[in-house]
Amino acid sequence: MHASKKTLETTSSEIDTAAIRAAAKNMDDGAVTAGYQGNRQQVIDMLNGALATELVCVLRYKRHYYTASGLQNGSIKAEFLEHAMEEQGHADQIAERIVQLNGEPDFNPGTLVQRSHAEYDDAGDVKSMIKANLIAERVAIEAYRQMIERIGDSDPTTRHMLVGIMAKEEEHADDMRDLLA
Repeated sequence: MHASKKTLETTSSEIDTAAIRAAAKNMDDGAVTAGYQGNRQQVIDMLNGALATELVCVLRYKRHYYTASGLQNGSIKAEFLEHAMEEQGHADQIAERIVQLNGEPDFNPGTLVQRSHAEYDDAGDVKSMIKANLIAERVAIEAYRQMIERIGDSDPTTRHMLVGIMAKEEEHADDMRDLLA
């Protein structure tokens, strides 16, 4: 019994060298190796929806930054601009991941709003702008939560990226909530 336990421990600590060496083949697949467990096309489709959402958020925050007026709104404008730049960073991360998965990031402006989870907003007053941004952040948080749940452990790289983006969206939602108070 002692010998079989030792054999089990030895085999469970070894890694599959043949699979590792096989990863060197099919170089045209880039970062996607034979061991990739996710449904690549489904992940790419989800990521393209997230990309559209982030791009719409960039546009919304930029519009709010440029159109918010009044001396008392300088710090709010600065917050809008900071969020726009962070949303652009998220879009860049997502587009890069889509390419790593051998997909095509969809930047088509003609269908951007339809593919986005969040809505564009053209509110004229600052309080409405803040509310629209809070709503959009909450929508993004829930979309990312569902994507993370759906991906599970099948694609740890994408999951890790989405967890990081979701954490930033939660910060954004807190910022917008605080501005409303």
